[in-house]
Amino acid sequence: MSVPEFIHLHTHSEFSLLDGACRLPDLVKTAVDMGMPALALTDHGVMYGNITFYSEAKKAGLNPILGCEVYVAPRSRTQRDPRLDRELYHLVLLAKNEKGYKNLIKLVSIAFSEGLYYKPRVDKELLSQYGSDLIALTACLGGEVPSKIRKNGMEAAEASLNDYIDIFGRENLYLELQEHFLPEQASVNASVVELAKKTGLKLVATNDIHYLTKADAEAHDALLCIQTGATLDDPKRLRFGTQEFYMKNQEEMARLFKDYPDALKNTLEVAEKCNCEFDFSRSKLPDPGVPSGIDPRDYMTSEAHKGLKKRLGGEIPAEYEKQFEYEIGVINQCGFALYMLIVRDFTDFAHRTGIYVGARGSAAASLVCYGLGITDVDPVEYGLAFERFLNPERVEMPDVDLDIQDDRREELIQYVIDKYGRDRVGQIATFGSMKARAAVRDCGRVLGMELAEVDKICKMIPSLPVGMTIDQALEENPDLRDANATSPEVKRLLDTARTLEGLNRNVGVHAAGILISHDPLTDHVPVHTGNKGEVVAQMAKKDIAKVGLLKMDFLGLANLTILADAVKNVKKHRGIDIDIMDIPIDDAATFEMLGRGDTNGVFQLEGAGMRRNVIDLKPNSVREMAAIVALYRPGPMA
Repeated sequence: MSVPEFIHLHTHSEFSLLDGACRLPDLVKTAVDMGMPALALTDHGVMYGNITFYSEAKKAGLNPILGCEVYVAPRSRTQRDPRLDRELYHLVLLAKNEKGYKNLIKLVSIAFSEGLYYKPRVDKELLSQYGSDLIALTACLGGEVPSKIRKNGMEAAEASLNDYIDIFGRENLYLELQEHFLPEQASVNASVVELAKKTGLKLVATNDIHYLTKADAEAHDALLCIQTGATLDDPKRLRFGTQEFYMKNQEEMARLFKDYPDALKNTLEVAEKCNCEFDFSRSKLPDPGVPSGIDPRDYMTSEAHKGLKKRLGGEIPAEYEKQFEYEIGVINQCGFALYMLIVRDFTDFAHRTGIYVGARGSAAASLVCYGLGITDVDPVEYGLAFERFLNPERVEMPDVDLDIQDDRREELIQYVIDKYGRDRVGQIATFGSMKARAAVRDCGRVLGMELAEVDKICKMIPSLPVGMTIDQALEENPDLRDANATSPEVKRLLDTARTLEGLNRNVGVHAAGILISHDPLTDHVPVHTGNKGEVVAQMAKKDIAKVGLLKMDFLGLANLTILADAVKNVKKHRGIDIDIMDIPIDDAATFEMLGRGDTNGVFQLEGAGMRRNVIDLKPNSVREMAAIVALYRPGPMA
């Protein structure tokens, strides 16, 4: 017997925060195992996981359908009357192609910047503006059409449906049928079928996926309690009502919709209409101010050579010239000349305005960085390997992280905004996940367990190594194993926590990451508004590089502020101007002080373990200090 034709078009992942319990790799694997050719991702109001999902699906040979279940304001997105605008409707949108995906980005971004009221909301005006190349599904019982059926009658539902026909066109609008055995679902489905006959619109069968398997339903119930602060014994808590919101296979869906076989087949029709293809090899770097008519490669080479000559006192030795030519060849071959000039522009601004700045990490190994003034360490003198910074055999964007005195970091960010435009500069989302101990604590509260008992179980889970999982703890700790084996309550706690462990719990703003584009960010990535009003890309840091945008890390460093303040105080109280670049690096008294363990306030040397090493080894040069730091952070001496 052949497998029925069907694919899932309504799917929530862990990026529907504290609502979806599906991990993206698991969703993709399950779809492939079921033999489905495609799968849609439709998280609530956000697109955090779209690029990760796209990459995972493509890798697995699955057609990724990129979408979002948006919230639609009952009136205008700008109206916020608590009596009239608190309710909102759901609408599933799927991108047919790259243009549709960009329209979806605009909708989701504007929903945050203009429509945020409890949830990010679009309205029909916005849908009309950015509705092309999108497919719309009428969604779950929370959709406008099903809601109107239940509350206002068929005439009102049909009027709403006609609005969506006008916006998307008949060929791009589908009426959604679901069956989760909720009390009102059968009557709503009957009315939806009636509307399909009356309007000629096609039906699609979907399952509102929020967890992977039926066995995950209880853990998902706990997840909702974590979201709302409720407990499982609270009869008034937010709950889904049945255990049917899982990823059903084709046979299960065929049984549910045996009277509507076309609704199953139409999911394939939708999938065939949706084909987003991205070229991740294209970078979208802004212009830092390369003179007109000059190739960025030639300009970077000239500026770096000129700077190197100046640093070396007017003459460049043959050894340096050879290394310089090699690095220039690699940088230009990889297409990163513009990137180097952009970073140089930031460090130049910092130097001009007296902001203490330093490049950390592998950038110090580049002679070109030294010539451009990005770094202040001569890599030839210290024998540093350029390939740690940029390897011609592994072409990926170099990573120059800038340490900036923390009390003036905002000045540098403002310079970037002023130079490239507020709509082209943003910050990067970061996701907090439920680690083992946190998951146990959350689930213990939700299950109504005694705090002391939960705390006792948490202490059985080691805090080190970082990333310890519940499974690892059960393997390593016999006490935890015994508790799990002998106490049904503890077993339930650990089983529930294990299902939720590692899921995203909240979204924040990356402490250092700054995103810069050559055109508006929302041409490439969806954005939301942070707690301080900042523009934040709805994308994890690892996905930013994939879409070709420039990501810079501006790390605020208190030690640089201390250093800047010390120089100011010497000037104020002693009248002496100190240039920190002229301070001798072979001062015996300084190394004697460090050897005594007087390292408080010294960056990377003030921790107890590092202080012990410095006392024991008593370094006498910067080279020896560098070796100690390299061995300790992180290294075999840690």
